[in-house]
Amino acid sequence: MKRLISIVGPVLSDRPGASKRTRPTLFVIALALVIAATPLYAQRGAGRGGPPPAAREAAALDLTGHWVSVVVEDWKWRMVTPKKGVYDSLPLNAEARKVADSWDPAKDEAAGEQCRAYGAANIMRLPGRLRISWEDANTLRIDTDAGTQTRLLRFGPAAEAVRLASTSLSPGKPDTTSGEPSWQGHSVAQWEYAAGGRGAARTGNLKVVTTNLRPGYVRKNGAPYSAKAVVTEYYDLNTMPNGDQWMTVTTKVEDPVYFTRSYLTTTDFKKLRDPAGWNPSPCSAR
Repeated sequence: MKRLISIVGPVLSDRPGASKRTRPTLFVIALALVIAATPLYAQRGAGRGGPPPAAREAAALDLTGHWVSVVVEDWKWRMVTPKKGVYDSLPLNAEARKVADSWDPAKDEAAGEQCRAYGAANIMRLPGRLRISWEDANTLRIDTDAGTQTRLLRFGPAAEAVRLASTSLSPGKPDTTSGEPSWQGHSVAQWEYAAGGRGAARTGNLKVVTTNLRPGYVRKNGAPYSAKAVVTEYYDLNTMPNGDQWMTVTTKVEDPVYFTRSYLTTTDFKKLRDPAGWNPSPCSAR
């Protein structure tokens, strides 16, 4: 439910027929929900005056290790490069289709733009392997062997200050304060904690918002996203009965330039025992 509210939008409203006696009850319930949703470190730190723990210490789940993509969604569009004009399931507007119809991989290669499909809006959809580790106590690092890309997911007040200081909070306005736009952009991460009793193991998921992107492709056949795109991701872990760990990344790409609506996908990865099979390869425009 929490995930749906985050993606679709706020749904809490005052009921038209509520009585005066009912309204305070609704307020109390809403307040309780807000408190329950407050990050655990914020609740624990209240009144103590100490700084919140580093993201690594406060992790809601352990994403570190090696992972391989398991392509169970959109196989025919992810495992091979679709032909020009194949835009099924993509919310492209007329201008985006015009741009995509002019796709020429040879021109991308000549211009040094062969990584257009390897930006943050699409990199997790490409088949391959991930290596996730902590760059430092407040920066989670994701390396991909597809395209040899590196994503840095930054936690904490400093990362949030960059996001708030920029205009990226408004859809369609790029982040202009975190350096030059790049394929992986500027990613702000935060743990979202599940409710639990005192002393219970910390659980939850990871939310990441990425802005300041270079224009790229949301599909390798030239379907574009613009520099104004905003990518929101949710990382969840599940353990199978046989002990295997799976990671699901739910992604929402918003682009007021090229999309008629949000583009939503889910992408699955299975955790590996070791780095065997890790094979970094350069970006390919074809």
